[in-house]
Amino acid sequence: MFAVNCSAAPVTVTAAALGTVKDREREGRLREDRERKSTRVLVLGGTGRVGGSTAIALSRMSPDLSIIVGGRNREKGAMMKDKLGEKSEFVEVDINDASALEATLADVDLVVHAAGPFQQAGKCTVLEAAIRTKTAYVDVCDDTCYSQLAKSFCERAVEANVPAITTAGIYPGVSNVMAAELVRLARDEAKLEPERLRFHYYTAGSGGAGPTILATSFLLLGEDVIAYNKGQRIKLKPYSGVVNVDFGKGIRKKDVYLLNLPEVTSAHQVLGVPTVSARFGTAPFFWNWSMVAMTSLLPQEFLRDRNKVKQMVEMFDPLVRAVDGIAGERVSMRVDLECSNGRHSIGVFSHKRLSIAVGTATAAFVLAVLEGSTKPGVWFPEETEGITVEARETLLNRVAEDTINFVMNRPPWMVETEPKELGLGIYKYLATLLTGNQKIVAEGMHFSSMTAESREC
Repeated sequence: MFAVNCSAAPVTVTAAALGTVKDREREGRLREDRERKSTRVLVLGGTGRVGGSTAIALSRMSPDLSIIVGGRNREKGAMMKDKLGEKSEFVEVDINDASALEATLADVDLVVHAAGPFQQAGKCTVLEAAIRTKTAYVDVCDDTCYSQLAKSFCERAVEANVPAITTAGIYPGVSNVMAAELVRLARDEAKLEPERLRFHYYTAGSGGAGPTILATSFLLLGEDVIAYNKGQRIKLKPYSGVVNVDFGKGIRKKDVYLLNLPEVTSAHQVLGVPTVSARFGTAPFFWNWSMVAMTSLLPQEFLRDRNKVKQMVEMFDPLVRAVDGIAGERVSMRVDLECSNGRHSIGVFSHKRLSIAVGTATAAFVLAVLEGSTKPGVWFPEETEGITVEARETLLNRVAEDTINFVMNRPPWMVETEPKELGLGIYKYLATLLTGNQKIVAEGMHFSSMTAESREC
């Protein structure tokens, strides 16, 4: 035994007790090391276009972060590490290998799942691993079925004290937050009840986002469009119901088509708007024609087959890249909200480069989670448990950086490039004529011939 002399009576310390003291000292040093160590964020799919853009945006927006690029290609991983600098590393990981994935997640604070496509995935392997390892989670899912499956893990995430946000990219993602703010302002400030919410998206070419986005587009053509009309869930044909929408300066008017996107269901569920739909369009015009032709000529079973779609992507990818070089990669979102008294407000986001904008958007969600905005559970971006009302302003300010145009809660005439003048300087975007039980809407959008259901949406 060891005797330690103090000013008072001698104290006897056993070897076991001394070992305990050393253990505590070691734990204290480890705790101090962890506190000094920067927050570690793993970006799965980090060697791809969306994941790589997210990693670059994170390193720019929060230089103190340690960024781990997760992927399967070591060469691409090394190149991304060189771009990100010394506070980054590459880890080879397969998201379908549960044990290896959990081992990787054990050493990080937050994981970004950008390893799409999410269509026809069937399982939320990364989210499940994040919950088991108590790792915060963000994904860029753009599939209705996957997002609803992710939402079903909410209680498990709450029990594990894990904050998670699904569909947290640009669209869906930022568009959800824009919609949530329009609805909140209508209800809280204008004291009006929202009746119809419409998401409109435009991207030139593939937006420079690569083969994953191309695969996503093809896979979505194999899905019936889910929309809501006066509270009723309806199914519509994909890439139908074309509407000509004015996206404002830098983009102007573009044709957009119905597509099955997750923000339609989540916005209806969370925000309680009875009529909701989403449309998407691209350029040059022949890409839209090609998409319409594919939905008519190819069976849905073919378009839902990930392997067949992968082969199609490999075939079309060189042509898409060539056209992208000419078309550019501008992106725009317009969110329209119509209320009970005919009030019509919109939000518009436009950027010169989708490949940059999507990374900035996803990084903004990551920072919101790291800053404590997100409660334990799995949330959609429009839920206040995911992004608080106070945090929305910060998030939107971050994503508005370097945009061509960003406006919120404005009447259409203040944004559109070709407003209709009725005379005396009065511009009108919504004239409602009631004939029996039918509502005929004439506004700053041109509706081609379509079904009554798709017109209402």
